[in-house]
Amino acid sequence: MNKNAPIGIFDSGYGGLTVFEEVQKLLPEYDYLYFGDNARAPYGNRSFDVVYEFTLEAVQFLFDQGCPLVVLACNTASAKALRTIQQQDLPNIAPEKRVLGVIRPSTEEIGFLSKNHHVGVLGTTGTIQSNSYVIELKKFAPDIHVTQHACPMWVPLIENEKHLHPAGIQFIEEDVRAILAKDPLIDTIILACTHYPVIKDKIQEIAGKHINIVSQGPIVAEKLKEYLVVHPEMEEKLTKNGSRTFYSSESSVVFNEKAERFLGYPVASAHHSF
Repeated sequence: MNKNAPIGIFDSGYGGLTVFEEVQKLLPEYDYLYFGDNARAPYGNRSFDVVYEFTLEAVQFLFDQGCPLVVLACNTASAKALRTIQQQDLPNIAPEKRVLGVIRPSTEEIGFLSKNHHVGVLGTTGTIQSNSYVIELKKFAPDIHVTQHACPMWVPLIENEKHLHPAGIQFIEEDVRAILAKDPLIDTIILACTHYPVIKDKIQEIAGKHINIVSQGPIVAEKLKEYLVVHPEMEEKLTKNGSRTFYSSESSVVFNEKAERFLGYPVASAHHSF
């Protein structure tokens, strides 16, 4: 038996580290295991079936490492795989375990953040095509006018550190101006990809100070805290040694170097491939 029962956090790449950072900042006493499927990233342009297959493999790996609770810190995985895993797979493979996503927590809060009920959603092609934000916002804030825009170049730019290059900034500017052209009344933009907080300041600069640019990390962290209060049976399973463990399907050397740039401190990861 694994003595540790950490909270598992999964992303297809490095963006989930922005969620991990906020979660462990708010709930530092828990143990955490982060897994990045970097070798197969990005997920944003992959089909529903492939994203589901990859995400289920990652979830099973985290379960095997002793995680009773897994957070999909990836909008594409949350959009394309979460519901199927929750409804079809968990009852068979691990009925006592739970998998949570990042889309529902974000849509629960976004209605309170917009003053004029005009919200923009910037995400990967997969997240935007899934219409998950539109569907969920209809449940929690039916009066919200939602405008979506896919930014397929942003994740590769961020992962390859080209987002501050003049050509990278041009892509960012074009996409931000495109969504604002679709609806000039937008007063709140949700960054519906966990990579995007890396360029939040640049997005804010382009959009203007009057627009609220919202990162998901703090929202997901707060909602996870609330979840653990409401579900003491899960909270009691989690171990609290303050440990942080990292796995990647990519080379550990490459992951460690890039993760350090995201987190601001050295990371020592282990390799796991499928």
